[in-house]
Amino acid sequence: MKRYELITPEGTRDLLFDECLAKREAEKRISDIFISHGYSEVVTTGIEFYDVFSKGSRTVKQEALYKLTDSKGRLIVLRPDSTIPIARLVATRLKEASLPLRLYYNQPYFENNALLKGHSDEVTQAGIELIGTKSRKADFEVLSLAVEALSAIDPDNFRIEIGNVGIFKELVAQLKVDHETAEQIRYLIVNKNYPALNDLLDTFGDNDVIRALKELPRLFGKKEVFERVEKLFVNETIRDILADLKYVYESLLTLGIKENLSVDLGSVNKIDYYTGLTFKGYIAGIGEDVLAGGRYNHLISEFGYDQPATGFGINVNACASLLLKNNAAPKTKVSDVIVFSELKDVMKAIGYSNSLAKDGVVVENSVFETLEETKEYALKKGISKLVFVADEIKDFDLKGGAI
Repeated sequence: MKRYELITPEGTRDLLFDECLAKREAEKRISDIFISHGYSEVVTTGIEFYDVFSKGSRTVKQEALYKLTDSKGRLIVLRPDSTIPIARLVATRLKEASLPLRLYYNQPYFENNALLKGHSDEVTQAGIELIGTKSRKADFEVLSLAVEALSAIDPDNFRIEIGNVGIFKELVAQLKVDHETAEQIRYLIVNKNYPALNDLLDTFGDNDVIRALKELPRLFGKKEVFERVEKLFVNETIRDILADLKYVYESLLTLGIKENLSVDLGSVNKIDYYTGLTFKGYIAGIGEDVLAGGRYNHLISEFGYDQPATGFGINVNACASLLLKNNAAPKTKVSDVIVFSELKDVMKAIGYSNSLAKDGVVVENSVFETLEETKEYALKKGISKLVFVADEIKDFDLKGGAI
């Protein structure tokens, strides 16, 4: 029988020492980019009413939510997404703020991945939201910051894929299926479950739209993707989307990221609030997308404030793991000095330790009763200097191993 008080829930883990430093380093590298471009930090509540994530385009799958009830019996969930709560925040507390709004966040979200072994249920995510403009300039700003964020973690091994969810939405509209079926198709495309996708689509017969939907998850690569899709199914709506996406692709090439940039026309997201341009970021060594974002022009209006927006989020945990693996993060620092005293001189010793700390020395106070125990501990920890505080203050160099 498992003793649950001794383990963490599936999909969660404790962080220790260097892991914590790597996480802080990833957060700093990413947040510094956001701050330097005029973004201000917000923090939304870790628990939200269920209603926030259960209506319209902000519907999150029931089985993905961690649910609980408050003292009044109302249904509460742990935050499964950061963009939706920020939309709520903008529509309420920031309704009178000057536009455009540039917001950034760095906070965890929680997703129940019971059926997906190896996936984290608690993920710290950093991201930006640029709110109050439909301008193409805003899309390019957000995309360029996504490139900067990926480069800050690994400048040589990142990749960014652009797409437009409008292609998927137009094909589904042509198929004329109900919302539930459309969501099934979305889910299978997101998870690249080709056999199940083909089986589902086969129930609707065979035509250009169905063949295009079957092929959609495979439409990724460089510029040649635009030519491939035109051979499948193109109406005026999709033609306009492709022309716009091609313009975005060619514009991004001016950032000097030709080898890092690709197109994925099958890029759809788990939550349905995106309305146009979407993108995902990858870094070698991380087995899934580490960054995702795009334009969402109707989400905030669902909270009663009609404002367009665009943004992205980046997985801080994954970035931190990569920094740790690549030895690109700070390491836990061994104390420079340990200070020992008899009990009668302990306050004098603490005062001396405080003075060293103010000068930037990493110092520990000995809690041992004897000098010999203190020395033994210091040698195990790799502390090179011991200070004995009594009527006089004496320094001992432990590198030679003797006092």
